[in-house]
Amino acid sequence: MTRDPSMVPGSGVPADRTRSTVQMFALVIGVIYVLVGLLGLIPIPALVHTTVPGDPALRSSFANLYYGRLLGLFPVNLLLSIIHVFIGVWGMLAFRTISGSIGFARGLAIIYLLLAVLGLIPNDLTRTVFGLVPIYSHNVWLHAVTGLIAAYFGFATPMDRVTTTDRI
Repeated sequence: MTRDPSMVPGSGVPADRTRSTVQMFALVIGVIYVLVGLLGLIPIPALVHTTVPGDPALRSSFANLYYGRLLGLFPVNLLLSIIHVFIGVWGMLAFRTISGSIGFARGLAIIYLLLAVLGLIPNDLTRTVFGLVPIYSHNVWLHAVTGLIAAYFGFATPMDRVTTTDRI
């Protein structure tokens, strides 16, 4: 019996329909971040504790819109929720190609590790990204973990195997 090169061995799945782990990472993170962003926009008391007063470190009334704590832990506001939705959409779009997924993972790693460091600095301008979004409290460890996982997927995939025509 000869092996069909167009099929993944033992699976019956066409080879051009398989996904790499970095692509699955981009998709899963994308979906999670879209959901988190949307949850931050829904004023359901069980999800976002909006009884928390606005943070005085957030410099404007716009920055305090939809301010609350997602699941009672993670400080969120309108702008941060919108950013989460955009990051999620970026991940879902990047999922289409291996090189896009690697770029997403690398970009996410750099951005989120930087945010984790900024959240640790005891200064209102840095821990709120110039008074716009809250990146302190539980967001610090969440950004650090997300950044480390993204770094693993983004920098562990060798670029020499990735071509510009890798659309699946």
